[in-house]
Amino acid sequence: MSVELNNEFGHIDISNDVIAQIAGGAAIECYGIVGMASKHQIRDGLTDILRKENFAKGVLIRQEGDDLHIDMYIIVSYGTKISEIAYQVQSKVKYTVNKTLGMSVKSVNIFVQGVRVANV
Repeated sequence: MSVELNNEFGHIDISNDVIAQIAGGAAIECYGIVGMASKHQIRDGLTDILRKENFAKGVLIRQEGDDLHIDMYIIVSYGTKISEIAYQVQSKVKYTVNKTLGMSVKSVNIFVQGVRVANV
């Protein structure tokens, strides 16, 4: 699937994988995030942390009209406040997607799939 935009210059078709890469890249920059987890826990394994090229597996994009809904599956660092990390990820992803694509993000839903001790 893809997101379709129409403007005075023509038609733009943006793949959901591209949006997922943008959202995943924004999320991984936030403090307290160890990595992205797969949204298919049973099939892919709960312990897998996705690499940069696989962010799309940890992000689900839904479009309803002109609004985007983003579901993100993350792994957080041990000893951090999960609610604060989730808020920061929501804010950063919403801002980055809006700035990059010019589309309003209606919701960013965070699903914490695990807690890991960060490597020192």
